[in-house]
Amino acid sequence: MATNDQLKALVKSHADGDDPQFYSVAMQVAAKAARAGQSRFAQELRDLVDDLRGREARSSRVAAVVPVTQPRGELASLLTVSYPSAHLGDLVLSTDLEGRLRHVLLEQRQRETLARHGLSPARRLLLTGPPGTGKTSTARVIAGELGLPLFAIRLDSIITKYMGETAAKLRLIFDALAETRGVYLFDEVDALAGDRAAGNDVGEIRRVLNSFLQFLEEDASESVVIAATNHPALLDSALFRRFDTVMEFTLPDADAARAVIANCLAQFQTGTLGWKRVLGAAGGLSHAEIVTAAENAAKRTILSGRTRVLTDDLVRALNDRPRPRARRDATGA
Repeated sequence: MATNDQLKALVKSHADGDDPQFYSVAMQVAAKAARAGQSRFAQELRDLVDDLRGREARSSRVAAVVPVTQPRGELASLLTVSYPSAHLGDLVLSTDLEGRLRHVLLEQRQRETLARHGLSPARRLLLTGPPGTGKTSTARVIAGELGLPLFAIRLDSIITKYMGETAAKLRLIFDALAETRGVYLFDEVDALAGDRAAGNDVGEIRRVLNSFLQFLEEDASESVVIAATNHPALLDSALFRRFDTVMEFTLPDADAARAVIANCLAQFQTGTLGWKRVLGAAGGLSHAEIVTAAENAAKRTILSGRTRVLTDDLVRALNDRPRPRARRDATGA
């Protein structure tokens, strides 16, 4: 059941009228209940939260956000837009990362209060870490928690071989960013912001980076800018200074892996799982790979007509997922 801290957080968020925080804590309670084997209660609580969120969305929804592709036709090829419903309770993060993310969301929700004191909320985030550790999911959660559209920048359409054209397209992105408040995700940002001192660098890439840095420096919009990379060592050092916070994502430890699996299998009986074997098989896998494996085990369970997930099925599914080369070499696989 809920811990004392979670009960206090529920009461405080209700008193503050902070519905997103209230729902987030409720989802944490549901996840904890699922891990404790209270699958039915956990699912009922999740359904209740989803229903309340749906009512809130229907009652508060105004006109749909005007797509930023309308003012400038070329933006249609540079951005993809989505309207995530993800929330903080959907993520499994380290205590440090979760706390920092909560504070970013708090500053965004209280940006008018900060403005009265001449301060601005954190709105430029640089996310680093291996693939599948939650960087893109975090961008979706930020958009979902703040009720903002998520605009994913298509770097394959921005970067061209023609001098000056890439910078011009970046200018369109930052113009849109100022016109329409949203969460703007520059995934694999190292393609834009590689180290200018690299030996294989060319003049055009340096000009693109300089333009990107300048646009970030000049941006005074209310949008949230998120840059993500799997290769932080490739980034130019000047990029880090343009961001309010840098969040480093890592592969899940045993506790996080167990939480991910428990969340995925909440509707199944998992009380007899051999967790020592399961967590051993999950070692070295990212959050995303563990989710895929758990879902594969869940499908096998359903198609076998069972409600109880077998340890052998889950371990086999986890062992089937690819691991980083370093780990394969170390294990001799």
